[in-house]
Amino acid sequence: MNRRRIAILVVIVVLVIAAIATSGFGLFRAKDDGALKLNGNVDIREVDLGFRVNGRISGITVEEGAKVRQGQLLATLDAAMLDSRIAQADAKVSQAEAQLAKLRNGNRAQDIAQARARVAAAAAVGQDADRDYARRQPLVEPGAISRDLWEQTVATRDKARADLAQAQQALSLMNAGSRKEDVAAAAADVRAATAARQSAATDLGDARLLASTDGTVVTRAREPGAIVQPGETVLTLAIMRPLRVRAYVAESDLSRISPGMQVVVTADGNPRRYKGTIGYISPRAEFTPKTVETENLRTDLVYQLRIIVDDPDDGLRQGQPVSVSVPGARPKHKG
Repeated sequence: MNRRRIAILVVIVVLVIAAIATSGFGLFRAKDDGALKLNGNVDIREVDLGFRVNGRISGITVEEGAKVRQGQLLATLDAAMLDSRIAQADAKVSQAEAQLAKLRNGNRAQDIAQARARVAAAAAVGQDADRDYARRQPLVEPGAISRDLWEQTVATRDKARADLAQAQQALSLMNAGSRKEDVAAAAADVRAATAARQSAATDLGDARLLASTDGTVVTRAREPGAIVQPGETVLTLAIMRPLRVRAYVAESDLSRISPGMQVVVTADGNPRRYKGTIGYISPRAEFTPKTVETENLRTDLVYQLRIIVDDPDDGLRQGQPVSVSVPGARPKHKG
């Protein structure tokens, strides 16, 4: 009798377990809420940070894992050589500005007075030469003076006239002032020197490495004392905001979703349900990537879509697999 009861109880237990496993042998089905289930990964978005100029790293202020804010100082280069370039550029700017001011202000009164004095002196010498020429000319034919003396007298007169003309032209230039072309050239020299100074200042600013966005330092590739070249990676920053999820929808479900739809994102081991929005659906079909696990065959065509998570936190990490539910998905077409 006891054995019979035990056998009956075993049969009942087996039937209960089978009923639970098969949802009442197929008679009771969980109601489908119509939500579309997708799978994907949190996008890996990183930026490699480096200096635009070469030099020796003098300091790095952050370690791997540090959270940084946009504009935060992360690393610096030894700026001694750049400071020297700034000083040289400042000197050249001052020199060019002084030359331009000199040309624009014209000649000093003292310089003009000296030029006038040289004209007067040349005129006096010329008058003496003209008198000697006039006095000796009648004596040439009679032979009262030698031919050599006469030729020297003529040469002295001609030289005196040339010196006077030269002094008068110099005075004219003094009175006229600088040429417009010379002023324009000096102004161009000032602009060139100023541009060179600005370039040196830009290089000095680029000796400070700043965070381009909010994020987390994931790689510290170089250390203080290292000589780096322009563009060489010093730090790698993971961009945390906005947080994006890359998911894939089967071709048969493509008509059920559209950009702007609200979604719910969940991750294994994380009880929180994150709200998100479909922001982009690829216009091109592709095969399911190997990194995405779906219930469909991997040879099925899928379309990539991007989801913007509205309220992310540290519970979602880059590259982490997630599940995406689209509660407002349109009913699947049955054809």
